[in-house]
Amino acid sequence: PLAALNFLPILTWLPSYPVKKYLFSDVVSGVSTGVVQLPQGLAYAMLAAVPPVYGLYSSFYPLLIYIFFGTSRHVSIGTFAVISLMIGGVVVREAPDSMFYIQPTNGTNATAFVDEEARDARRVSVAVMLTTLVGIIQIVLGLLRFGFVAIYLTEPLVRGFTTAASMHVFVSQLKYLLGVKTQRFSGPLSVIYSVKAVFSDITSTNITSLIVGLVCLIFLYVVKDINERFKKKLPIPIPGEIIVVIVSTGISYGMSLSTDYKVDVVGKIPTGLLPPAVPEFSLLPSLVTDSFAVAVVGFSIDISLAKIFALKYGYSVDGNQELIALGLCNFISSFFRTFAITCSMSRSLVQESTGGKTQIAGLVVSLVVLVVVVAIGFVFQPLPQTVLAAIIMVNLVGMFKQFRDIPTLWRTSKIELAIWLVAFVASVLLGLEYGLLVAVTFAILTVIYRTQSPKTAVLGHVSDTGLYCDVDEYEEAAEYEGIKIFCSNSSIYFANSDLYVNTLKEKVIQSAVFVCNTRRCPKKTEGGKQQAQLYSEDLCKVTHEVLPCNPVVEEQKNGELGDKASETDIFIEPLSTVHSIILDWTSANFIDSVGAKAIKQVLSFQWNQIQSKQSVVQLDTLQFFTGIITTDMVFPTVHDAVLHCQHRNSHQPNNLTGANTGNQEEVVEATC
Repeated sequence: PLAALNFLPILTWLPSYPVKKYLFSDVVSGVSTGVVQLPQGLAYAMLAAVPPVYGLYSSFYPLLIYIFFGTSRHVSIGTFAVISLMIGGVVVREAPDSMFYIQPTNGTNATAFVDEEARDARRVSVAVMLTTLVGIIQIVLGLLRFGFVAIYLTEPLVRGFTTAASMHVFVSQLKYLLGVKTQRFSGPLSVIYSVKAVFSDITSTNITSLIVGLVCLIFLYVVKDINERFKKKLPIPIPGEIIVVIVSTGISYGMSLSTDYKVDVVGKIPTGLLPPAVPEFSLLPSLVTDSFAVAVVGFSIDISLAKIFALKYGYSVDGNQELIALGLCNFISSFFRTFAITCSMSRSLVQESTGGKTQIAGLVVSLVVLVVVVAIGFVFQPLPQTVLAAIIMVNLVGMFKQFRDIPTLWRTSKIELAIWLVAFVASVLLGLEYGLLVAVTFAILTVIYRTQSPKTAVLGHVSDTGLYCDVDEYEEAAEYEGIKIFCSNSSIYFANSDLYVNTLKEKVIQSAVFVCNTRRCPKKTEGGKQQAQLYSEDLCKVTHEVLPCNPVVEEQKNGELGDKASETDIFIEPLSTVHSIILDWTSANFIDSVGAKAIKQVLSFQWNQIQSKQSVVQLDTLQFFTGIITTDMVFPTVHDAVLHCQHRNSHQPNNLTGANTGNQEEVVEATC
């Protein structure tokens, strides 16, 4: 029973579905979302380079399947711009127009034309086979519990990538908006080639198409803005998309825009559903790499949006089950001539904002699409393609707003900004597939960079607390006299072990005993007496505050001296005899054998005792505890190590005066 519930999540909520409470809201939400789904299905089929009716098929079958297997109650499954564009790039590459040129038989000088029927049939076969592969990959990854792969698609990467995809989508729709005939490009620099092709042929712009498209563009933008501004007051969003589809279809039919004004229209939409058919597996070898990219991007978009709604409404989604659900949607639907799908951000927000509670709303959406496909699909045949281009462009407004991430990331995280920019630039210039690969590789390299160049600090104690903070960043943090606490925020392994050891020597070992080339500067205290503070000759900054290791020693500034020397004396003098050094490994998730050997070599060479707290089992496995280094040197916290050092030092009278009797230093490592 538990396995059945996990595999069919519908069994967890449908038996207890509150009909009176939820049904009306789900029906209203489903109708509202279905009204948006229809024009988007037609429009996104253009992005996928297949006839518009296949967008309606892709808006029907996957919805029915997701209701049974999906774990999110609010996402709207179906066509999505980014995925459709990725499919379109593959389809055009595998079935370009150049494969289907036909020379007229009535004269040798006549211009060759494209056999559109044969081309479209081939492109549909490529899209269907790609969708089958995407479904298989997603199902396999879900069964192997590979839902975690989405963590490598960090939010800045996804947002940069989808913004770049929006650029591709926008550029691809320019020719439909202007009504010009240009070749469709794919692969690296396809955006540049597409823009160049459109502007080189801009003199052949169809003025009627341009006017119709611009009017629809302005109307849709205004409606979208009104829906956004007054979303709390409107019971349901104004269905701007279906309004322009109905009105423009009527105008196109009444004015014969296709025949009299040469406006490109949707064309023939067959009535009814197609019988199932087996995909052409002969196309498989050339589509494997592309299918992985589509599968991962589709899943990452779905799971990110599903988690947002789950967090908002207090339920959970299972990443692995979502992979299986998307895989089944794509795999089963591909036998009915669909192309790959995922959830749509715009439709999901409509479904949620209009009161959708469960996937019953998705069922209503599929029924709305079914009615159109079976009964009234032919009505949309006169619909101008420029109207669909306007619908697509307006739906990109939300994605283009992601450019606002740049100033925010500049202020918060330069590395994440770099990830965003690399994902955007690489995806725009190299194409979505190669761009995604470059972006993921760069994101992984940033992780290596962060661990290879960790932040290190000397810690000090914050009085009246158990906190130890960086003395360079927190004024309240003060070092204990005779104790140095060294901290690194990264694991210690082969890539950064040398840097860790060198920084340890620089910040602690070499600087702990002497402060060279300094001068004393007078400073008035509250009592009006002159006190000397130690300044660096070059930087002129006060050195770190030092707390006494023993109550007998008076609290003082690190390097504060009496009035026994003149203001201009230059000297080399012991700052503080360091009897203990604590290595804080709290942030170290792991230490490998190279890191352990490097640290052990330094410690064994320099000192005769070590106190430590890293995972004893892990360190013992690495043979860290040999020779003078023993497991007795492990402490659970930095504070425990500090107390041990103070207690040990208090039983050595010579150390109370700051003398280093044995000319040796004790090293204490404290980590979690």
